[in-house]
Amino acid sequence: MLLLKPNSGVMKISPYLGGQSHIDGLSDVLKLSSNENPVGPSPQVVNAIASAASKVHRYPSRNHTTLRERIAELHGLNPDQVIIGVGSDEILTLLALAYADSGTEVVYPEHGFLLYPTIAHIVGAYPIEAKETERCVDISSILDSITPKTRLVYIANPANPSSTMLEEDVIAQLCDSLPTNCLLVLDGAYAEFVEGFDGGAGFVRKYENVVMTRTFSKIYGLGGLRVGWGYASASVIDVLNRIRGPFNMSNIALAGAEAAILDQVYVKKCRDINSQQRMRLCDGFRQLGIKCDKSYTNFVLARFNNKKTADFVNNFLKSQGIIVRDVKAYKMPEALRITVGTPDDNDRVLNSVKLALETTCQ
Repeated sequence: MLLLKPNSGVMKISPYLGGQSHIDGLSDVLKLSSNENPVGPSPQVVNAIASAASKVHRYPSRNHTTLRERIAELHGLNPDQVIIGVGSDEILTLLALAYADSGTEVVYPEHGFLLYPTIAHIVGAYPIEAKETERCVDISSILDSITPKTRLVYIANPANPSSTMLEEDVIAQLCDSLPTNCLLVLDGAYAEFVEGFDGGAGFVRKYENVVMTRTFSKIYGLGGLRVGWGYASASVIDVLNRIRGPFNMSNIALAGAEAAILDQVYVKKCRDINSQQRMRLCDGFRQLGIKCDKSYTNFVLARFNNKKTADFVNNFLKSQGIIVRDVKAYKMPEALRITVGTPDDNDRVLNSVKLALETTCQ
């Protein structure tokens, strides 16, 4: 018997379950459970990855200089204040490893990304859940949850899985009220889907205790490469680089991300497609009597009358080869999170949901 026990918080972690990707017995499966880009990556990315494949015998860059400079140029940032990670998940975790430990607290919204409490447990901190109002982050609740033990506050903006978004003046209120010994982490995984939105970069410039994270997994279509980045004060970046793995990014991942940043024409195309199809999906659901908030992301949170109906629709969609995401783990048992797909994808979803509701009403 192994007498060595893991750290106390580890056994409180429920293993993360990603979006389902296959259905036994079906081949024509439409996966809309992981908020992936339905049109895939830019062709320039594919070419860059193919070229980099012949160089995998070489160690990658330790400092990720080229990618940091391209990100900084695009967004008007200081490249020395940019850090690259294995998805934004790694940066979110590094922040907790650096600034939270046993006995401290990590605050996150009621329906926030499941990784936030997991990160708290990893470092032995207490995850503190702040109530939301109508599926929106409630700044008053966040501030009421902060104590002298609070070290980190994680907020996704736009939010997952609710798809709602906080206005900049609300974020500014939080920044002004936050204790200086506490970091506010603005998780901007879906920031690119809001045209003209800086993801919180302006707050990083103004407040030393604000950090912004971003990802290449969503609008850039690079979920399989695992590339994310963060922007923070020089002092925070210095700390994170001390604990970041020296070769955390592969040559292939760096090459793909560097090419993706350069093809902003493709990014705009993806944003436009998403915007049009997101509106169509929301309108279609509302015509069927299904509630959904205005979405600022690449998914829609469809809310049914009750858990029983949501479960029935979810199972019916699976029978039709369509995989969406139930969000019971996010304390929304009556809802389904559905990635915005192509026009044909959305036709299939709306027709199947309509048929499911007609079936359950019989």
